[in-house]
Amino acid sequence: MSAYIHHSDCLLHEMGNKHPESPSRLVAIEEQIKAAKLMELLDQYEAPLATEQQLARVHDSKYIAKIVNFKDNFTLLTQDTVLTAQTPQAALRAAGALVHATDLVLTNQHKTVFCNIRPPGHHALPDQAMGFCFFNNIAVGAAHAIAEYGLERVAILDFDVHHGNGTEEIFQSNPKVMLCSTFQHPFYPESGADTVSDHIINVPLAANIGGKEFREAVTEHWLPNLHKFKPQLIFISAGFDAHKADRISHLNLLENDYIWVTEEILKLANEYAEGRVISALEGGYELRSLANSVVAHLKILLN
Repeated sequence: MSAYIHHSDCLLHEMGNKHPESPSRLVAIEEQIKAAKLMELLDQYEAPLATEQQLARVHDSKYIAKIVNFKDNFTLLTQDTVLTAQTPQAALRAAGALVHATDLVLTNQHKTVFCNIRPPGHHALPDQAMGFCFFNNIAVGAAHAIAEYGLERVAILDFDVHHGNGTEEIFQSNPKVMLCSTFQHPFYPESGADTVSDHIINVPLAANIGGKEFREAVTEHWLPNLHKFKPQLIFISAGFDAHKADRISHLNLLENDYIWVTEEILKLANEYAEGRVISALEGGYELRSLANSVVAHLKILLN
C-alpha cells in the first residue's frame, strides 16, 4: 500500500478569505480521494512537527526562529505571503510530513507516499518566505535523506507552473540533488530560465502551451539527465496549477498529462530507486481541477 500523510494543523494557516492558498484546497483533495474510494487503499499517517535540526539543514537558524516563535495576529512578509499566529504549527507539520515520508520509504515500510499538506514550500529560500511558502518542505525531506540515510543521488521533480526558486537556491551547489523543473516563463518568480548546471535541469515553457509541449520537455530534457543521474530516491514537487482550468496560470495541462508524467517518474523509480517516490502538494488553486488531478496522480502512485 501507499502512504498518505496529512494533519489537521495544516488547515489552521489562513492568509485571508480571498487568498488562493486556502485550507479548502486540502479539504477538496481529501473529499475527492474518498469519493474515488482510494482512502481505504492508503495507509494514513499524521505529520509530525519538523525539528529545528531538520529545518536547519536547509534554512538559516535566525529565520527558523522568526517563523517558529511568531505569536502576533499577522504580519505581511511579502505581498502574497502572510504570517499568522497559526502559521508556525501548519508549516512545521508540512515540513515534518516530508521527513516522515522519507523515513517510511527508506525503512522499506512503503514505496510511495503522497503528502497532502500546506503551506507549500518550493519558493521558500534559506532565509526568506515568499510565494505562499515558509519552509521548503521538499528540500527538508531531501536533506534528511542525505544526512540520515547517506544517499548520494536524490532527484526532485517539480511540475508546478512556477519555478521552484527556493529549491534551486538551496541545492544549487549540491550535486547530490538533481532538480528537474518545468514552469511557465516569463512568470512569477521570474527566475530559472538562465540557469546553467549539470544537476539543475530547468525547462521554461511559453504561455498557452499544452500537454504536447510539456511532455516533450520532460522527454527531451528531464529523462536523459535522470537516466544519467540514476536517482536512489525521487521526490515530486506536485503543483497542479498548470492545469487548463486554473486561472492563476496560462498553461493548459489536463489530468492525462499528470497521469503520464507520474507514470514516467515511476518507471525511473522502478529502474533506479527501488520504486521509491515521495510526492508533496505544492500549487493548484482551482478546487475541482486540483482535486481531480491529485486523484489521477495518486491512482498511478498506487500502481
